[in-house]
Amino acid sequence: MRAGVVVPGVTDAAEVGTTGAGVDIDVVVIGAGQAGLSSAHFLGRAGFAPHTGYLVLDHEDGPGGAWRHRWPSLRMRTVHGVHALPGLAMDPVDPDTPAAEAVPAYFAAYEQHFHLPVRRPVRVRAVRRDPADRLLVQTSAGTWAARAVINATGTWDQPFWPRYPGQAEFTGRQLHTADYRGNAEFAGQHVVVVGGGSSAVQLLSEIAEVATTTWVTRRPPRLRERFTPEEGRAAVAVVDQRVRAGLPPGSVVSATGLPLTPQVRAAVARRLPMFDRITPTGVAWADGRRIRADAILWATGFRPALAHLAPLGLREPGGGIRVDGTRAVAEPRLHLVGYGPSASTIGANRAGRVAVREIRELLAGAPPRAA
Repeated sequence: MRAGVVVPGVTDAAEVGTTGAGVDIDVVVIGAGQAGLSSAHFLGRAGFAPHTGYLVLDHEDGPGGAWRHRWPSLRMRTVHGVHALPGLAMDPVDPDTPAAEAVPAYFAAYEQHFHLPVRRPVRVRAVRRDPADRLLVQTSAGTWAARAVINATGTWDQPFWPRYPGQAEFTGRQLHTADYRGNAEFAGQHVVVVGGGSSAVQLLSEIAEVATTTWVTRRPPRLRERFTPEEGRAAVAVVDQRVRAGLPPGSVVSATGLPLTPQVRAAVARRLPMFDRITPTGVAWADGRRIRADAILWATGFRPALAHLAPLGLREPGGGIRVDGTRAVAEPRLHLVGYGPSASTIGANRAGRVAVREIRELLAGAPPRAA
């Protein structure tokens, strides 16, 4: 720690390092969602000491990660699946319990059960290289000098908003899935829902209970009547190939398709191709067709929240970070868990185990193992 500099949040003298740049620590985990908690669990099992050996930094006010912000009408019976965190199953809950309540409660119990060293709210501002062969994790609560970093920041903080001509002149309301709180606010309106994923279909159906709707997608949705384990592995392989090539991970739905449920079948029958421009009162196509709209809901997904890693200069010409398994190829001290092929609840668990194994080898002086 620099002479005369007090690092907020440090209460144990054993946490103060001697690199001259911040608090010495073996591993910093950024994010306390599924990927971060899974990684923290495996760090503890691998023998890293809480607080002095590893630490989890989370910018939220409480446990739950992105689940804290899911719309209230999303119930556990309609959630596509919450895979158990390693070592502790989720207690049965009423299917009508809002996911924004049930999952954060489970995450909170998990943190307490394993005594995970989670600090919040702490916002990570940047990760930089240090001349002393450390990664400096600069935050709202001070700086940590880590021998390795596990980035588990997910995507919820980075909603993707496409841009279309006339968008700024629209006089109605535009919102993203991340802003949705329920269908009541759309009662009696006409809503255009944009996006080809499962969230778009779900919200389309929900809003249609109180309003008229139009569903538009850039391309016809891929539909599937069933989803085999082999198809699941193939979809993950597609995403894995992209991140190995330094490309953005891409949409999981584009690789897996939508399940052909009655809800999806009814929606597809009324789907329209993507509009060409937005007018002050709605949307329009090049062939002259127009639809009036009171609101446009952009169910257009999210992008990885990685702005704090920009000082490391990891972006490839293709726009993504080249990753081998979970390890950033250009910075072997950094692992991305919950990114690319591990961007699922079950994938994050597996990736956390792999990342910790490779970090142990790295810190022991062995070359990182290729995935």
